[in-house]
Amino acid sequence: MDEPELIRYAQQGDLESFNRLIQIYERQVFNLAWRIMGDSDSAADATQEAFISAYKAVGRFRGGSFRSWMMRIVTNACYDELRRRKRRPAGSLEKLFDEVGVPEPDDPGDLIHKPEDPETAAERAELSYAIQDCLNRLPDDFRVVAVLADVHGYEYGEVARVIGKPLGTVKSRLARARARLRECLQRHRELLPATYRLEDESP
Repeated sequence: MDEPELIRYAQQGDLESFNRLIQIYERQVFNLAWRIMGDSDSAADATQEAFISAYKAVGRFRGGSFRSWMMRIVTNACYDELRRRKRRPAGSLEKLFDEVGVPEPDDPGDLIHKPEDPETAAERAELSYAIQDCLNRLPDDFRVVAVLADVHGYEYGEVARVIGKPLGTVKSRLARARARLRECLQRHRELLPATYRLEDESP
């Protein structure tokens, strides 16, 4: 059964079809929540709330990208969770994220995709955690667009659909998020590839 059929049956109240839809997007939803929330427990709470909300709302889904619809629900769930807990963690970086990776929730230390010497592996892991720490320090609105665009690789238009904001707002927030991330990452400039290091302004 393909996705449109699963959606149609889920809208008719078929729980098995809805569960099969959830299985398709479960990992993506949790990973997005984990990047936004910064810890697995909060991400699990937001993910659970998102799936409950999706089940209640699937009858109102009117077509388009189901992935975007689902990601918008989990993004809203993350905002709700952040508000409840009163947590506010204090050029494109996508290539940098692709080069060094960011720690995955299932296994934060599993960042090595090819054989590396221990020193290189340790530096890669340290930089990956530094990137996640800098993401966590962004204001919520900035972190969400940075995660969607630069970590998950969504096009600007899809980011706009996920967060329910105009394209111009997405571009503005993303530019400011990238600027803050670059500034934050300069504290770890010795770990950065040379192309991402700011010039030393001292005489």
